[in-house]
Amino acid sequence: MTDRIRAPYVGVPLPDLRTSPIVADTGDAPDLPEGAALSEAPVCWFNGVAYENGRFVCTGTDLLRCTNGVWVREGSCDPDHPD
Repeated sequence: MTDRIRAPYVGVPLPDLRTSPIVADTGDAPDLPEGAALSEAPVCWFNGVAYENGRFVCTGTDLLRCTNGVWVREGSCDPDHPD
């Protein structure tokens, strides 16, 4: 990713708080975890907080984008290793 995206740091997913599935961006349909289904949800959840479609967040060094209720890995939040 060549452009720097400002995204809030949300920490790591906590098991006791609602978090939408996190998948890799393969360019095709996302590879969802077993039992998860792609929806047309207007938001993604991360640790109990809702984020609208198209919003970005940072967790660890991963940059995630909300896409129809699923977090898609878009790159890195590490300024020293942006891809």
